[in-house]
Amino acid sequence: MSRIGKSPVNIPSGVDVKLNGNIVTVKGSKGELTQEIDSCVTLTIEDNTITFSRESDAPNHRAKHGLYRALLQNMVVGVSEGYKKELEVIGVGYRATATGQQLELALGYSHAIILEVPSEIKVSADTQKGKAPVVTLESYDKQLLGQVAAKIRSLRKPEPYKGKGIRFMGEEIRRKAGKSAGKK
Repeated sequence: MSRIGKSPVNIPSGVDVKLNGNIVTVKGSKGELTQEIDSCVTLTIEDNTITFSRESDAPNHRAKHGLYRALLQNMVVGVSEGYKKELEVIGVGYRATATGQQLELALGYSHAIILEVPSEIKVSADTQKGKAPVVTLESYDKQLLGQVAAKIRSLRKPEPYKGKGIRFMGEEIRRKAGKSAGKK
């Protein structure tokens, strides 16, 4: 049995969960999210908890049992607390500036990269003297936030020799030694 799917989702105060057929709508102070649920998983909402059950022990049904429980947990946490991701832009001459929903990145290419960020995500760039610029993304939608953060990181992935590139805050980069000195 799915260990994740068995545990119930607690609904905090200020969060409203509605079930309409197989579509779940979660509404909170930060925003509103909807998710369609497969018919093999049934959910029941009673006294501020959501419990999930599946129709059989087929591997496909077991996988979806845990999946939909995790998705709904992320939705409930997102609309009540929100999610935040920070990316470091490391490299000489690498810059990041945010104006409105546009993120402008100078990453050593011949041109600056201008990225249009979706309206559900709040973007900010902080540059302090002597430190690498930090791009902060905040949203109530965990899936969209992760997708946009991965897109930004893919523009210049961290390389293993000098460690230059865009990385998540606290991410460990596996470093390589590089060329050794000439033999004598």
